[in-house]
Amino acid sequence: MSAPSATIDVSLPDGSVRTLPQGSTGLDLAKSIGSRLAKAAVAAVIDGSESDLGLPLPSGAVVAIITSDSEAGRHVLRHSTAHVLAQAVLQLYPGAKFTIGPAIEDGFYYDFDLPGGLTFSDDDLAKIDSKMREIIKAGQPFIRSEMSSADALKLFVDQPYKREIIERVTTGAADGSDTSEVQDGDVVSVYRNTETFVDLCRGPHVSTTSALGHFSLMKVAGAYWRGNEKGPMLQRIYGTAWESDTALKEHLHRLEEATKRDHRRLANELDLLSFPTELGGGLAVWHPKGAIVRKLMEDYSRQRHQDGDYQFVYTPHLANANLFAKSGHLDFYADGMYPPMEMDNGTYYMKPMNCPMHCLIFDSRQRSYRELPLRLFELGNVYRYERAGTLHGLLRIRGFTQDDSHIYCTEEQMADEISSLLDFIMSVLRRFGFNDFEFNLSTRDPEKSVGSDEIWGKATEALREALDRHGVEYKIKEGDAAFYGPKIDIDVRDAIGRKWQLSTIQCDFNLPERFELEYVGSDGARHRPIMLHRALFGSIERFFGVLIEHYAGAFPRWLSQEQVRVLP
Repeated sequence: MSAPSATIDVSLPDGSVRTLPQGSTGLDLAKSIGSRLAKAAVAAVIDGSESDLGLPLPSGAVVAIITSDSEAGRHVLRHSTAHVLAQAVLQLYPGAKFTIGPAIEDGFYYDFDLPGGLTFSDDDLAKIDSKMREIIKAGQPFIRSEMSSADALKLFVDQPYKREIIERVTTGAADGSDTSEVQDGDVVSVYRNTETFVDLCRGPHVSTTSALGHFSLMKVAGAYWRGNEKGPMLQRIYGTAWESDTALKEHLHRLEEATKRDHRRLANELDLLSFPTELGGGLAVWHPKGAIVRKLMEDYSRQRHQDGDYQFVYTPHLANANLFAKSGHLDFYADGMYPPMEMDNGTYYMKPMNCPMHCLIFDSRQRSYRELPLRLFELGNVYRYERAGTLHGLLRIRGFTQDDSHIYCTEEQMADEISSLLDFIMSVLRRFGFNDFEFNLSTRDPEKSVGSDEIWGKATEALREALDRHGVEYKIKEGDAAFYGPKIDIDVRDAIGRKWQLSTIQCDFNLPERFELEYVGSDGARHRPIMLHRALFGSIERFFGVLIEHYAGAFPRWLSQEQVRVLP
């Protein structure tokens, strides 16, 4: 019987193989590659799973090193800094209860339930910041351990929110926030910094707190536990963390610029529009100067659609509940719709989407393959109930106008139509001053969707083929599709580097099935069309808000509310 090997072999992303001593960790691998990589390393990916740098590597594993200047690396930095924030607050406010503290885009937050009805103020941030820097300077190690859920419940006996998370995961009632804290099943992972501070977490984290420090606490806010307005009101602290002081300062400068460009302030100063309290939250009125810019946007959109062989349609603002039951919106989108109105001849809803009514237009008479692709276009007003706490000027609003198109085509025409739509969208966005695009392909969530696997597979492959045909890079967003089909989302970056999700193309085999849409093919038989949903601006209101911030209110001349002024 041969002795166990004293070495291990691991593969790198480029396919090369490294031989290391038995028991080597991700950090040892980084050191073997180079000192600069080791200094920048914050975590590792081992066989596709993110792991702590100090975890021993199994022989034969494929390993990648996560560096602090990558998106994944910043996520680790931010989540680790959130732990330090929680530790500081629990030390400064004995009796405080802590809940969750995820990394978010450009930062992190942590929610707390303070004793005796205490609340944080902005003045408290300096005190908390100072305590966090003490913890960071101490170089406390992040030590991971695993235990049963029963032992974890004992460990967090004085922390009711942590106990609730553990119980929800072990009973199968967990949501996304729970599973970011603790893994599924009966095994619970925790991270300890000192004997007195331990937190639920899946990880990974940096090796020690000394790897942190380029952070800033931004603001305090109130937040309901689990977003439930009937639940406890918690105290939330927002922060940001980066890989270097330079990156932190650049981010804070962008935030300063964003404040100067806030469309709500500029819209008021430029007399473009307003949000009268008498109207109710999330509803705007357009003043003459704002209406001029809006008309220019809409006129341009109408002309481009006319040139693109679209046919204009108009649909009403409300419809019978039976229509939204047939389309599936009452099953999958009811929470985003306004309450029903009971009339003498039935129940009615304000429309959240235009697509069901466009299906009725297609179905109004017999269609021939010679009419396809049939491209319908509408500047249609829709109404969606957004929670009061999520409203944000024109960027999150309850009544808005979509530049909505629905294209009915054959399965053979689908790939060409999607490819053409990508060209159309990018040319319009460039006309408005956007040139930096990111593409995302969203796939099915089996729990929140309708239709067969076969139908979804065809639709997803058609979108993928169009993106590949254009030679663009794109990310896969698992489970982020609409309930009726996969989609391509197009993000743009504005003048100060912020990313905005604007345009979308959605491929839908399901609504034509639900509405039993048919066309007569060249073979004389009846066939089901494919339906493509497409919003280019997304909505006139949101696009206008983005334009205000992109140009800081100084629109290009062709789009300006005041193009000429005669000086005496």
